[in-house]
Amino acid sequence: MKVAIIGGGPAGLYAAILLKKQRPSADITVYERNRADDTFGFGVVFSDATLDNFERHDLPSYRRITQEFAYWDDIAVHFRGTVHRVGGNGFCGCSRQKLLLILQERARELGVVLHFEVDIDDESRFADADLILLADGVNSRFREKHADQFQPEVDLRTNKFAWMGSTRPLDAFTFIFQETEWGPFIAHAYQYEAGHSTWIFETDPETFERAGLTGLNETQSAARMADIFGWFLDGHKLLTNRSMWRNFPMIRSKRWVKDNMVLLGDAKASAHFSIGSGTKLAMEDAIALAEAMAKAPNVKAALDVYEHGRREEVEKTQHAADVSLVWFEHVDRFWDFDPVQFAFGVMTRSKAITYDNLKLRAPDFVAEVEKSFAEQVRSKGFDVSIDKPMVPLFQPFRLREMEIVNRAVMSPMCMYSAKEGVPGDFHLVHYGSRAIGGAGLIFTEMTCVNREARITPGCAGLWNDEQETAWRRIVDFVHDNSAARICLQLGHAGRKGATKLMWDGIDRPLDEGGWDVVSASPLPYFPDSQVPRELDRAGMNAVRESFVSAAARGERCGFDMLELHCAHGYLLASFISPLTNTRTDEYGGSLQNRLRFPLEIFEALRAAWPKHKPMSVRISATDWADGGITGDDAVVIARAFAEAGVDLIDVSTGQTAREGQPVYGRMFQTPFSDQVRNEARVATMCVGNITTADQANTILAAGRADLVALGRPHLVDPFFTMKAAAWYGATDAFCPPQYLPGKDQIFRNSVRDRQDLEELRIKAKPKTRAELKAEATKPLAAE
Repeated sequence: MKVAIIGGGPAGLYAAILLKKQRPSADITVYERNRADDTFGFGVVFSDATLDNFERHDLPSYRRITQEFAYWDDIAVHFRGTVHRVGGNGFCGCSRQKLLLILQERARELGVVLHFEVDIDDESRFADADLILLADGVNSRFREKHADQFQPEVDLRTNKFAWMGSTRPLDAFTFIFQETEWGPFIAHAYQYEAGHSTWIFETDPETFERAGLTGLNETQSAARMADIFGWFLDGHKLLTNRSMWRNFPMIRSKRWVKDNMVLLGDAKASAHFSIGSGTKLAMEDAIALAEAMAKAPNVKAALDVYEHGRREEVEKTQHAADVSLVWFEHVDRFWDFDPVQFAFGVMTRSKAITYDNLKLRAPDFVAEVEKSFAEQVRSKGFDVSIDKPMVPLFQPFRLREMEIVNRAVMSPMCMYSAKEGVPGDFHLVHYGSRAIGGAGLIFTEMTCVNREARITPGCAGLWNDEQETAWRRIVDFVHDNSAARICLQLGHAGRKGATKLMWDGIDRPLDEGGWDVVSASPLPYFPDSQVPRELDRAGMNAVRESFVSAAARGERCGFDMLELHCAHGYLLASFISPLTNTRTDEYGGSLQNRLRFPLEIFEALRAAWPKHKPMSVRISATDWADGGITGDDAVVIARAFAEAGVDLIDVSTGQTAREGQPVYGRMFQTPFSDQVRNEARVATMCVGNITTADQANTILAAGRADLVALGRPHLVDPFFTMKAAAWYGATDAFCPPQYLPGKDQIFRNSVRDRQDLEELRIKAKPKTRAELKAEATKPLAAE
């Protein structure tokens, strides 16, 4: 077998090693354009888990690499004159140059042929090769040459960064957030060998320009950074190695394989340096390819196994890197945060680390976080404990005069189970059980303001006396049997009306018994959907009066709060999104014009709704489609409603147009809540694939939302919140007297269960290499 490898970085060299071990007789050759000891950057970083992977696949190179490592367990966050050290992380640093030399040495031992200073620009010279690995880095010429096949997407991110080194010793992975006269600068720094550390400097483009860095050479840039971070460098110099400022390229490739050629490492996919995964991804690509080659009957099958088997893990890492990257791009959002909360945000920014996980790693730090959060709550007038604070989820919250006992919310979810708009026994049990189950705030499903406002024939409404009586029964039950507050969500389906029940075909038009639908513009949702009538001024007036009338009924029912539904492509959302609003009058065109009618409805509701009771608005913070609403638009939308008197923005996304392409994942809509809350400076509720109390605590403690709405967890477990209260020891959680024996039992059991789980986790947690090294160097006690 003949293998040609273009690129002598970690991906190419490690692949050569593993393939040669599998096939000692194979002819494997690596071609590298640079010199053997020439490399960009200074150090690389690996987690303990990554090293375990290397140990399993090639012990000799693993041993040589780890002999060169600098180990650390802590992450240190320097911010506004404070330092927060967070332990339990387990990382190792190594010189990139030494890593390459070790891999080169190991490859030669096995019989791999290495050629340096050979620039390959045409794969035809390898026509006799069975396999060609394209590991030629982030600027891969072969990826671009065959772009029609690989279909790469290169997203140059906004922040500027430069990679430097220093002789400054470090005992932790260090983040320094430095305010300057020009704006914020960030240093990502870690030691990779004795006497040498990597320093990556990052800043936004506006600060970069104001600081006069444009056009400076390496030496001048290093001098400027040394001035800014001199207080920490403590007399140590900054070193340069092709340390020019650049923009990070986020690279994705829709395909990794062309014939017998395959992309590896940065050539196929990049991951932002803030999670330190570039070299990890590259070497794990090599492992995945070698494993595929060992299992598959031929090269073609192996490459198919590699691409399909490896892609999910790469995309997960890239997603975490994306989220982390965006956090650093918008660090100014958090600059006014309390330093403890800021440090917690640094630690949890990529969603890889959560509240409970961090508490296991660094209990003292999380205790600081809990105390800081409780102090913020206390400053709002609540009598909460500072000495023994509860977790964020079980801290109270206030909107106008409405106090909520905890921050767990049952999300608004359509049940499609009403008869002629009348909520029945199902709804009483549905809402009542979640209230008894401990949720601090209950949202109704979208309650339609008139018959034509329904999504389906099963939608609940509030346009007649029978419906009002039925809703009053539900509200009274909630108030009489729980500590929950209940919010009425009002909406109008618009062009998404007259459709089948969800389980009969979501958003599909009714076969019979439908009604006329209206929208901002005469655009059907599906090509075969009913074409809506464009709403004229008389129609707007009628819709407004329907909303006001429903709100008045809601007040008579006793609802504590009112929400206006302006999301998910329904009537008011259809005015806001340019994908669904093509009007040329004063209600179309600019975002200001498109907001005009939704704001008119909100202002009419705010005038009709009691002043002491709060109001929220649900928005789609992105349409997930080209030309649609973006996160930046969502900030403008939120500010407009805030100026009109909104108390809370319920941040959802999408469902506007069928061409939307959501990027799903854990807590996938939380970044939009974060952006709205911390740019528009308005309280937010986040929602979207939030499934655990741990995730909710993470979101709240990091300042990404004020309330957390959970939908599906509440569907299958009405007592989700009570169970979470037991788990975290929120003993003052309300429980009706009929259920007190059950509460006593679950609280007793949860104390024991939590202790048992934590003990198991501590026992199962392998010692970090820093801990093992410390043990190995500890002097033996005298007998």
